[in-house]
Amino acid sequence: MTLSASYQINPPAAHVIRDDAEAIRIAHEVAAFLRPGAAERDATRHVPAEVVDHFSNSGLWGIQVPRAYGGAEVSYATLAEVIAIISAADPSLGQIPQNHYCLLEDLRLQGTEEQKRHYFGLVLQGHRFANALSETGGKNVADLQTRLTRDGEGYVIEGRKGYCTGSLYAHYLGALALDDQDRAQLAFVPRETPGLVVVDDWDSIGQRTTSSGTVLLERLRVQDFNLIPSYKSYETPTLAGPFAQITTAAIDAGIARAALEDTIAFVREHARPWIDAGVGQASEDPLTILRIGELEIRQSAAEALLERAGRVLDAAKPAPDEENVALASVAVAKAKVLTTEVAIEATNRLFELGGTRSSLRKHAFDRHWRNARVHTLHDPVRWKYHLVGNWALNGVKPPRHDWN
Repeated sequence: MTLSASYQINPPAAHVIRDDAEAIRIAHEVAAFLRPGAAERDATRHVPAEVVDHFSNSGLWGIQVPRAYGGAEVSYATLAEVIAIISAADPSLGQIPQNHYCLLEDLRLQGTEEQKRHYFGLVLQGHRFANALSETGGKNVADLQTRLTRDGEGYVIEGRKGYCTGSLYAHYLGALALDDQDRAQLAFVPRETPGLVVVDDWDSIGQRTTSSGTVLLERLRVQDFNLIPSYKSYETPTLAGPFAQITTAAIDAGIARAALEDTIAFVREHARPWIDAGVGQASEDPLTILRIGELEIRQSAAEALLERAGRVLDAAKPAPDEENVALASVAVAKAKVLTTEVAIEATNRLFELGGTRSSLRKHAFDRHWRNARVHTLHDPVRWKYHLVGNWALNGVKPPRHDWN
């Protein structure tokens, strides 16, 4: 049997956040805690257990729990802002609860009352959930090979998962498998369950400490109570797809904001003006000022579209239907286009405007570009242009799946 990767998983002791304002305030506090060590964690590809514990025990991992089950149930706009705030400090740590939030949305949409009381209660205590959803060997991202089969009074899951963000740090994993009718079922499984193997093999150039590697499911036994029929979230209009996408866009918005802030600080303090500018400081160089203005405007536009997308989701949440779910997908697609493009542009412009000295290893500015380049590969933004154009031109509603 393959041995699971080792990481110190401590008992949780989370604060319970009560409203949107508290969530934003605590997000800024956690960001201030995470920011100073972000470059070192990226360089060493190691996150101390106390750092992850501080993050999850802050209560931010529980802000999506519905009020009926003791949580703050913050707005989608607030959740996106929280993710962006954390991601501006450390986008790897901003990403690790992304699928945690998505799993909780699956639970909200399709869980039984008993499941909701149990799993939402665990989240409010501070338990961290991670995903074992995607696979790397299929013909496309939706081609799943992992199977769920009846075995006695329960079930057995067999498969191999990839891109399992947060798996090393998790108390529970959500494993996606196809049943005997080829329907996607989501199993919530404690990390220590025999047959659940976390392989710490994430080796990307960016988002280096997300623990987005492999999870093996080796005759993993589950019971009915573990299973949530996630396939139902796409048989009827729900916000599952646009929700997953807005959390992704928020991470990119945070990466872009961090790069822009570092660019401004470096230009003010260290960069030199070009000789033809005829000025004494880089911050007075007219073409540098122009570029900073362009970036600030595009960043503000991206953040505004992100907030607007959250509001569209919030409006649709009480009674999702074909029309308002389509509107939510389109709104998120618009935000994702700009957050993707400004993240890549800002992380690249940092070096252009900072000059050669900004490339010195001691500044670790390359991590911004690496993080943006890797995370924006989540799904192709070129298809967002197609989605928006097809809606505007032909009135075609976006297909319902995790990537819309």
